[in-house]
Amino acid sequence: MIVVMKSGASAKQIASVITRIEEDGYAAHLSEGDHHTIIGVVGESPTPLVEDNYATMDNVDKVVRISEPYKLASRTFHPLDTQVPLNGCKMGSEKVLTIAGPCSVESREQIIEIACAVKEAGATALRGGAFKPRTSPYSFQGHGEEGLKWLAEAREVTGLPIVTELMDPALVDMVTEYADVIQIGARNMQNFTLLNAVGKSQHSVLLKRGMSSTVKDLLMAAEYVLSHGNTRVMLCERGIRTFETATRNTSDINAIPVLKQLTHLPVVFDPSHATGKWEYVESLSLAAVAAGADGLIIEVHPEPDKAMSDGRQSLKPEKFAELVTKVRRVAEAVGRKA
Repeated sequence: MIVVMKSGASAKQIASVITRIEEDGYAAHLSEGDHHTIIGVVGESPTPLVEDNYATMDNVDKVVRISEPYKLASRTFHPLDTQVPLNGCKMGSEKVLTIAGPCSVESREQIIEIACAVKEAGATALRGGAFKPRTSPYSFQGHGEEGLKWLAEAREVTGLPIVTELMDPALVDMVTEYADVIQIGARNMQNFTLLNAVGKSQHSVLLKRGMSSTVKDLLMAAEYVLSHGNTRVMLCERGIRTFETATRNTSDINAIPVLKQLTHLPVVFDPSHATGKWEYVESLSLAAVAAGADGLIIEVHPEPDKAMSDGRQSLKPEKFAELVTKVRRVAEAVGRKA
């Protein structure tokens, strides 16, 4: 349920509604817009919610029931788009932002070289995995904290904020010491202990859709993070698993406009994992921007044939630079910037 206050409601009247919500055993989440203040009522309590009890309070405009199980992620609760700060820009605003870098941080020299290349091409942030979840236990698992240190050095050189994956709730403090954005990978989308931990961290989060998860599953995962008051959440569509084997995953372009309708959170598209083949990355990137994506996250490597992970889907720096130019054209064609 949400309580919509009338324009001009005083701080005292808003506080009175919040107090009533808490006395009924629920949690109140405040969303302040230019014209209205919306108070979300979430949680469980033995006291049933009676809409009329709130509708008659001073300066309450209306009370609306939210049918979706994801309350805080719902656009009903938060009609205006959430914008997450990133490198002087905002993910979810008019400008389409690009996050780029290698799948894995392989060495200090490698990550700095790639960081400089993607910065020159126009990337907003640098991605790179210090901890790598792999299907095989014998595959390269990442350099851990040493990789995080190299990422931090690349940030010092280029000024690009760092996006890196977190897999273990016990490592939240370590990763947030170095990273600007915590990435929750597809395999961990429903690791609820991890979601609670990053929610409590109040760090920016890029939440990837699980390979066999529905849009509703993704939004419920985001709800875990939002329930801790962490509003800096970005959703990432990266393709889903189907019967098709021509590409690594099946790109769900549909999910972009669907998510933009259902939620206020920014939507990022990952064409690298969605296709698994570098030659399709450009087409899917342009399609995603046309469909309304707020950003792209793209894998880039100077020597994909020597990459320690995901070389097959990685663009070379010069191809990435060409893509950024084309993304700008498509963004302009649909009334946005890049």
